[in-house]
Amino acid sequence: MTPYADRLAEVTGQIAGIQLAALDESRPMAHLGEQLAEANLGLVRVADPASFSWAGHWLAMVEDESGVRTPVLMFGVPSGPLSAAGASALGAGRIVEGYVIAPLDLERPHGAQAYRGVAGTGVVTALFTAPESGAPCRPQEPVTAIAGVGLEGDRYAVGRGEFSAPGRGGQALTLIAEETLHVSQANGAHIDAADARRNVLTRGIELEPLIGTRFSIGTVVCQATRLAEPCAHLERLTHPGVLRAMVHLGGIRADILTGGEIRVGDAIRPLPEAPS
Repeated sequence: MTPYADRLAEVTGQIAGIQLAALDESRPMAHLGEQLAEANLGLVRVADPASFSWAGHWLAMVEDESGVRTPVLMFGVPSGPLSAAGASALGAGRIVEGYVIAPLDLERPHGAQAYRGVAGTGVVTALFTAPESGAPCRPQEPVTAIAGVGLEGDRYAVGRGEFSAPGRGGQALTLIAEETLHVSQANGAHIDAADARRNVLTRGIELEPLIGTRFSIGTVVCQATRLAEPCAHLERLTHPGVLRAMVHLGGIRADILTGGEIRVGDAIRPLPEAPS
């Protein structure tokens, strides 16, 4: 990694209390957000970072006269850098951005506590794909899962999804539970499983605790990465109020590690940690 990406991962990991993987140097902040989401955490941007003062730890972006940025770990009231390297960077530049790290969902564990064992199994009750952004999701049986790509015939497998981006994790597969879809419907999201625009409808297993772990769908092995939160695009395709009704109820996103066929009725099982 570049010194910037390396330092960004180091400082953010210290604040979050987790070990972050090397950041994609072509999109370090986006990749950082994806990794934090796996631990139920997100970056909250500070409105006025130059004068921000908080009793906790926070991330400051310090920029020198040549435009080079250095991530600095800040702490305390008044806030100051916690390392000699941070003090040196701040002495040669100014704070141009600041971020606090906060839980995404207060009802779920976050940080290191988010990576916990998962019990129980579930079952696939429906499968859906859409050929491109905005196209209706149609039921499929069976569907082919391609490792590192997505579901055959789905918009994200061919880079035609609304949020398709090369290298972004969690694009290959989305899952939503019947149980949480029913809660969303009770909240005012008057949509069915196809309208929810998730690939896999499940029953009998809590999906959110899978985040950060491996699981199987039949013979296909996946890695759950983060929540599949509702978005304005989904609301445009359905009706006003869907976004609010589905907050934290939109299921999860996953990468496909080992491909194969997925069928309705396949079991969904948590898997042990991969050997190091």
